[in-house]
Amino acid sequence: MEEDQSVYASASAPAFDLSVLLIGLLKSVLYRESDERQWATLLDLQARVRDYVAVLNLELILDEAEGYAFLKSRPEPEEDDPAQRLPRLVARRPLSFPVSLLLALLRKKLAEFDAGGGQEGEGLRLILSRDEVVELVRVFLPGGPNEAKLVDQIETTINKTVELGFLHKLKPATGASASGPGSYEVRRILKAFVDAQWLAEFDLRLAAYQSQLSGVAPAREVVSYE
Repeated sequence: MEEDQSVYASASAPAFDLSVLLIGLLKSVLYRESDERQWATLLDLQARVRDYVAVLNLELILDEAEGYAFLKSRPEPEEDDPAQRLPRLVARRPLSFPVSLLLALLRKKLAEFDAGGGQEGEGLRLILSRDEVVELVRVFLPGGPNEAKLVDQIETTINKTVELGFLHKLKPATGASASGPGSYEVRRILKAFVDAQWLAEFDLRLAAYQSQLSGVAPAREVVSYE
């Protein structure tokens, strides 16, 4: 009696797709524009993904409108909640003051961009040149005689923000020098980490930043990332 191998193949396909999807989500953010096939798989299997990651004390954050998905730790129970606290699989990482400042400024810029309907031809992608990003931060940092050193410090902050996934460095245009300053796309996932309520308090937070820079208050991290 011959076995129908196609039946077994089709039965195992969903399990394989789920495994690939979960491994990818545990490693990084999934963007619709980067992998439309995986995105479609996530939309089909999202209920199973949510059930699976719940066992790991994680929850799926899925924004279909913005086109991104990622995993984050579930909120911890209140102090008086009898529920047992579970270990965190995804550690919270406090960010440095310069990175926090840049994220706040980029989030403000993204809100202004959305309010203006985006730039013609760019759709919903906010693209900033390296000089524009540097200028966003530079006006809030104490000046000094060594402008080049200050710019280098800001570029270190930009690189860290790229590493965290909130900025995406774009490939140079055809004919442009690969060693040039380049441009960056502000990733819309930033909206999930710096929310509308936080943004509403932006001016107060900037005042706090300026106090820290002037030495009135000790510098402290203002954004956490996981």
